[in-house]
Amino acid sequence: STMWSVSTLLSKNDNAFNNNPKMSENGLMSRAKVLTIDTMNPTVKKVEYAVRGPIVQRAVELERELSEGMKKPFVEVIRANIGDAHAMGQQPITFFRQVLALCSYPELLNDSTFPEDAKSRAHRILQSCGGNSMGSYSASQGIDSVRQDVARYIERRDGGVSCDPDDIYLTTGASDGIVTMLKLLMCGEGAARTGVMISIPQYPLYSAALAELGAVQINYYLNEENCWSLDITELQRALDEARLHCNPRALCIINPGNPTGQVQSRECIEDVIRFAAKERLFLMADEVYQDNVYADGCQFHSFKKVLFEMGPEYSNTVELASFHSTSKCYMGECGFRGGYMEIINMDDDVKAQLTKLVSVRLCPPVPGQALMDLVVNPPQPGEPSYDNFIKERTATLSVLAEKAKLTEQVLNTVQGISCNPVQGAMYSFPRITIPKKAIEEALDKGQQPDMFYCMKMLEETGICLVPGSGFGQKEGTYHFRMTILPPTDKLQILLNKVKEFHQKFTQQYS
Repeated sequence: STMWSVSTLLSKNDNAFNNNPKMSENGLMSRAKVLTIDTMNPTVKKVEYAVRGPIVQRAVELERELSEGMKKPFVEVIRANIGDAHAMGQQPITFFRQVLALCSYPELLNDSTFPEDAKSRAHRILQSCGGNSMGSYSASQGIDSVRQDVARYIERRDGGVSCDPDDIYLTTGASDGIVTMLKLLMCGEGAARTGVMISIPQYPLYSAALAELGAVQINYYLNEENCWSLDITELQRALDEARLHCNPRALCIINPGNPTGQVQSRECIEDVIRFAAKERLFLMADEVYQDNVYADGCQFHSFKKVLFEMGPEYSNTVELASFHSTSKCYMGECGFRGGYMEIINMDDDVKAQLTKLVSVRLCPPVPGQALMDLVVNPPQPGEPSYDNFIKERTATLSVLAEKAKLTEQVLNTVQGISCNPVQGAMYSFPRITIPKKAIEEALDKGQQPDMFYCMKMLEETGICLVPGSGFGQKEGTYHFRMTILPPTDKLQILLNKVKEFHQKFTQQYS
């Protein structure tokens, strides 16, 4: 046999490593990149996340241009693209920040300006941390005492339905838990590949995660004409069609809804549970907006509570994962990345695999775990911080309710804009009429018509919204999503600018 040296191989074939060596300016050999757009993971290229897409990137550029003194038809960019409450001016809950400050710098435990209940809570959290420090790793599933507090919270919320702390997994925001569960559900190739049912319009986390995991996205459409309600016949249609080309295994529900702001009725939740049981689907309930319910006659019902009240025929069999977060509701603490998921009726062997999977990322951020503990175990009646906590919590939710109503009312005064009631969550998703000429110009530029509309609004008014095409919508309809989070005075300015822009846009292209 012939022996070849590495140098001989290289001299015989410059492409031995598919690198195409070239001489650089300094006389050294350079090689093509190992990782290129053609050799990278193809599923990553399919990922899209409209909430931080091209519109937002342009908004950042405009902010920089304004700061450099460049003249624009507006004096500031108003971002209404993302549910980032504190960035929009919402104030944090004092008690939460006091306890987190104490946990971060325990020397403050000797400071008399901090209330005793905040100190005792911080002391308990620190005792649960390795070395009494929030800088240590925790157990991969989360700090034991925090998981116990989450379980007690769920029991109180759900009227006494029991909750096992071992079914609680603390997560890096709700998103982490959702993606983890989707990973567990993925299997099969071709027509056997996992399909996951998601609502349209949807929160882009779902479509992005499914694209990255190589799963099949199964769209079911919410009924815009009936306040974005969920219709079981539409679920059945989507499922039956999907079974022709994939293996549907999971059904995702967002309640209250993002981006659509609807609150599901108890009757609807019962119907969904029966559907999941009949069709053998794993239920995923995204309930991060559970405190954000504003409309009269609407009430949040957790999927777990309804499931158990339907009796053992369902409560012993339907597999459910539900998710909550510190990022929304009255807290708005997005940056701490705190959250949890609860799993119901999961196979024991799969649960062991889930525990193994979360151990790979070591643990969720411990400050986020501490904050989650405070959310589920806030000041109690008789404690020094209770009155102020209730005052701040009530004020935050009341203002959000007022802004939800204001948004709906103002948008519905504009001809060509139709906005359903914002029953809950933090967003409105109004339908917009775009003139035919504008649609044609957008398509000529290779843009979705609502992207064209929103980008034009940004350039002319400084208002940053997200086009409905980033969330999904029925063909031939156009929408945008905007948060209701800006301060009331700024929200009023924003709404007036949207109104003026839409009227001007319609006239320009009519």
